[in-house]
Amino acid sequence: ASRFGDALGGGNLVGAIADPQDLQPAIRRAEALAAMIRNTTKPVHFWFHDRASARYLRDMLVALRGDERRAAQYPLCYPFLEPISPLRFPFNGIDLLYETARLNLPVPIGPMAQMGVSAPMSLAGTMALENAEILAGIVLTQLIRPGMPVCYGGICHAFDMRTTQLIFAGPEQAIFGVALTQMGKHYGLPVYINVGITDSKRPDAQAGLEAGVTLALGAAAGADIFGHLGICGVDQATSLDMLVLQEEIIGYVESTLRELDFSDEALGLDVIDEVGPGGQFVGHEHTAERFRRELWFPKVLDREYFQAWTDAGAATTEQRCRQRKEEILRTHEVEPVSPELDRALTEIVGAG
Repeated sequence: ASRFGDALGGGNLVGAIADPQDLQPAIRRAEALAAMIRNTTKPVHFWFHDRASARYLRDMLVALRGDERRAAQYPLCYPFLEPISPLRFPFNGIDLLYETARLNLPVPIGPMAQMGVSAPMSLAGTMALENAEILAGIVLTQLIRPGMPVCYGGICHAFDMRTTQLIFAGPEQAIFGVALTQMGKHYGLPVYINVGITDSKRPDAQAGLEAGVTLALGAAAGADIFGHLGICGVDQATSLDMLVLQEEIIGYVESTLRELDFSDEALGLDVIDEVGPGGQFVGHEHTAERFRRELWFPKVLDREYFQAWTDAGAATTEQRCRQRKEEILRTHEVEPVSPELDRALTEIVGAG
């Protein structure tokens, strides 16, 4: 999964898409971080466990960067602090920050308040509780180390009273994403929200609808970090096929947020005058020079003529996602770590 994420241009943060459940929790964090360092050059996201195991993770980050100063200057990852709604904090979640604070790692604070279960049965009440827990978490981080960088993690969810599980991608999630982004920005903080995900189990029409709408609104609102892509359903499974679809959605959404060019060259008034009434622009030099800048070209979505699509096998979106996944896994090569770093990672994991 790390090697796959390394290849995806639309994602700039690679996550540990699954945990090695055959290992003890404290050890599996070190194994996961070592695997990610070896398989991607991007920043990574995974779950810290406790203070004792965080020491080994800190040693890995120092080995990667060369010394503590550079490890603090160029953080590779962050400890995600999750308050337990309503109005509690996990001991290990706070305690391990005393270790990560040595490198001044940034701390996203993200309660997952559940509307109707661990939060009031209203959008406003859930966001009020979520906000209080985030602010309390910020206070705790500053008591541990003044100036510790933080991120406003507005990742609350609604609860489906019919199925009795969370809703990851309903219209309520889109509202949460926009409103909590506005709240976090009000405090002058970077914002982390859960959008771009889906309740579907396959990269199908439902997945495209839910991931596309929620990500578009959250991105337009100005959020900074979007998690956790690759999930199928509600934290019950993950899928690289789904990640392919979500990367396509990222590219689509980013393209809609581009800054428009209104320069004289872009407006092309002289070109319009030259082409004149009844003319055409497809063969003009202006078109040839600009079309790659002005158009977004998909990797998965289909735009072919109907006959060309059927002649090529009439592949569905889900089939094209799988084909692209298989191609990436077959061809992508990761930049190798140095032999010295590889030995250091092996020694640190072994010491745990």
